[in-house]
Amino acid sequence: MKKLTLKKSIFYTLLFALSLASCKKEEAVDQNQQQTSTAEDIAKSTADPDSIKTKPVEESAPPMMQENGFYNAFAIPKDKKLRDSLYAVFSKKYTERERYAILALNRLDSKSKWNSDTLVVPAKIDTTLMAYSPFPMQLDVLSDVKKFVIFSYPIQAYGVYSNGALVKWGPTSMGKKSAQTDRGLMFANWKKKLAISTVKSEWKLPYNFNIHNTHGIGWHQYDLPGYPASHSCLRLLMKDAIWLYNYADTWILNPGGATTKAKGTPVMVFGDYGWGKRKPWRNLLNDPNANNISVEEMTKLIQPNVEKMIFEQTNREKVADSIKLAKATPAPVQETEFSEN
Repeated sequence: MKKLTLKKSIFYTLLFALSLASCKKEEAVDQNQQQTSTAEDIAKSTADPDSIKTKPVEESAPPMMQENGFYNAFAIPKDKKLRDSLYAVFSKKYTERERYAILALNRLDSKSKWNSDTLVVPAKIDTTLMAYSPFPMQLDVLSDVKKFVIFSYPIQAYGVYSNGALVKWGPTSMGKKSAQTDRGLMFANWKKKLAISTVKSEWKLPYNFNIHNTHGIGWHQYDLPGYPASHSCLRLLMKDAIWLYNYADTWILNPGGATTKAKGTPVMVFGDYGWGKRKPWRNLLNDPNANNISVEEMTKLIQPNVEKMIFEQTNREKVADSIKLAKATPAPVQETEFSEN
């Protein structure tokens, strides 16, 4: 009888152990399936084409960082609570300057920081952004051009060259599809620290610098939502708008202001945006050089305009020098005639 009881005890013990092992195995399978599902959601989100309405990851998915070498994908959940939680992690992980750089790479300002379902984050962050420049660092074709500003529609970015050396680049939001920014060579005209939009008077435009007077196009600070959204102007981050405001030269008008005596800094806008396609900076996740513009491409684009830029540059220097000379020269004293009575 004791032997029978012992055998039953051993049998039930083995049965319980097998049952426990089976539960653990099923739990592990469920966890693997959940992780696979989350990874697939993020992959789908990363591959979504550019649109105002983007497809986020599932609300139940936790914030994740996909490691991918030079750039990583930082997934942003749709759920507000999860998004706020992610921002807390984001703020703790990165300094204010690092966050600014990350958002700039995604063509976003702080106001529009979650206007995307995925952030492209560099593995190593350079707060000057120069390490990620899509523009060539040196362009010999511009060696005789003292100041030059170029805006790329395809990658929504601007670059600044001084005598062929890249001195600055940054993000922009150019004209939307229904109100695109004019392409081609233009010149900086007038500037104003706070302009009022001609489209809607409620729109205030800090550090506005006009480059097309008849069409009312200029660069200035305004929201960067992560896609071309303006009414043909060139939106900038505040720091960039201030920098360019102080960098570029204005036109010089003839007395009375009716005609132009000299043109300002040359500005070029080129290319076309991939409307409805994947945001170009998302391609950095697969290829860190995906947005790079080659020296050959830039040279071919700029070369036909160099002669005109140098002509206008020389003319402006002559006009500016003549104005300085006129101001420095004292006005002749007029003799007053006295008549005797």
